[in-house]
Amino acid sequence: QIQLVESGGGSVQTGGSLRLSCAVSANTGIRLSMAWFRRILGYEREGVAAIDADGSTSYADSVKGRFTVSKDNAKNTLYLQMNSLKPEDTAKYYCAADPHGVVNRFDLNEYNYWGQGTQVTVSS
Repeated sequence: QIQLVESGGGSVQTGGSLRLSCAVSANTGIRLSMAWFRRILGYEREGVAAIDADGSTSYADSVKGRFTVSKDNAKNTLYLQMNSLKPEDTAKYYCAADPHGVVNRFDLNEYNYWGQGTQVTVSS
């Protein structure tokens, strides 16, 4: 069983920064493909950043150069550092994971485990 708990959301002004965390509870030694998705009000959930078990990362074009995904295996935690935030980044952010290899990192159907989400609001 894999459990994910996000934290770190909040309200910031345009240009501000936030760091999201996702605490992972899983069997020792399990290798996970992980990602951050977000749901903007009225839209489908979209992939933002992904990191595989070997540390290879991918980013959506909309966040490249502003967001950084990382993980601390010792702390079993996934992070999303978000800089230069824009009002269009306002969304509920979700952590996702799967113990199997992921082919399309930004396809939400590839991930079987999800957190409850954390809200990020960016005001102009």
